[in-house]
Amino acid sequence: MNYLLYYSPGVASLCVHWMLIELGVPFETHRVDLKSGQQREPEYLRLNPSGRVPTLVVDGTPRHESAALLMLLAERHPEAGLAPAPGTAERGEWLETMIFLANTVLPAMRDRFYADIDGDPAGADAVRALADRRLDDAWNRLDAQLAARPGYLIGERLSTVDFLAVMLLRWTRNLPHPATGWPHLAAYIHRIRALPSFIELNAREGLTDWLNEPA
Repeated sequence: MNYLLYYSPGVASLCVHWMLIELGVPFETHRVDLKSGQQREPEYLRLNPSGRVPTLVVDGTPRHESAALLMLLAERHPEAGLAPAPGTAERGEWLETMIFLANTVLPAMRDRFYADIDGDPAGADAVRALADRRLDDAWNRLDAQLAARPGYLIGERLSTVDFLAVMLLRWTRNLPHPATGWPHLAAYIHRIRALPSFIELNAREGLTDWLNEPA
């Protein structure tokens, strides 16, 4: 199996980069400089017409969308156990939570950060306020989920849900209501940030602003 990940530090490619590290499979990376507009250059647009990251070239074929890429990798590497097997009791909750994060939380995040770019700047504050309410509702849901079953978000082991959720939780670090303000989420974040694969991910992407304090 051959993988080439087009990524940019800290953005939507982060969860896919993390999963590849956790899987321990060989893969190559190509950094896309978003500030200089490399994502809009013809060479990249041939791989990803939307001009966004990530793009994961899988055996020569470019694939897109973070949540879909996580699910695809879990399917291609079932031995890693990063998704519940079809037919298991946890499979339905896994599917539901993946879609919730992709369809509800990710769009709210985009509204929060790009309200004045994607829409009319005159209405950006109202869009951001709505996004903040939607994000608070999402963190309430995940916090309650962890209160009932401390550990990982689905079952008793790491899954694709955690890769996607933690990336989104990281994005709240400079928002008015960071996810660390929810007690069960804060404990969960601290546990996940101690994982060797998460530490390695941050080292590879040069990220230093959302790590546990040294013991």
